[in-house]
Amino acid sequence: GSHVLGNPAAKVKLTEFISYTCPHCAHFDREGTDRLRVSGVAQGTVSIEVRHLVRDPIDMTVAMLTNCGPPAKFFLNHSAFLRSQERWIGMGKNAGEAQQKRWNTGDNASRMRAIANDFGFYAIMATRGYDHPAVDRCLADGAMAKRLADQTEAAGKLGVEGTPSFLIDGQLLTGTHDWQSLQPQIEARL
Repeated sequence: GSHVLGNPAAKVKLTEFISYTCPHCAHFDREGTDRLRVSGVAQGTVSIEVRHLVRDPIDMTVAMLTNCGPPAKFFLNHSAFLRSQERWIGMGKNAGEAQQKRWNTGDNASRMRAIANDFGFYAIMATRGYDHPAVDRCLADGAMAKRLADQTEAAGKLGVEGTPSFLIDGQLLTGTHDWQSLQPQIEARL
């Protein structure tokens, strides 16, 4: 359920707690992630570990899809959903009662398939090379759903209360939820 980008022995080990339904997480991805990849990850001085903090059924569905397929595909799946969040996030606010009922009743896989359909997630995954049956298999992965739920519980035990949140070298950064507050803390450790 978690993924590391960059040198695992990097001087600075950054852990990011992410929720795909969090607009601040999408903003951070656009503002900070590319800078981190170019400046720290490419140079081998910073590694980024992404951990999930699942907030709702829509978030769980996206987290399941970002983890679909081999681990090497995670970061591109992750970016595809964060970079397109503005296009799909409004569906949750505009959904009718019948749609919301489909998202919240029945077995987990059925609920996630309904969410994936209504939010256009099958189309996003198609751009990543996944067909409809492959997406359905990923959404039915009960072991992955448990890992994501366990990861969310573990984040709470660490004191993570919102997203994005960050650890540097295992230490939770309080009051740090954006690139402007994170960047100087990374630079101070390099």
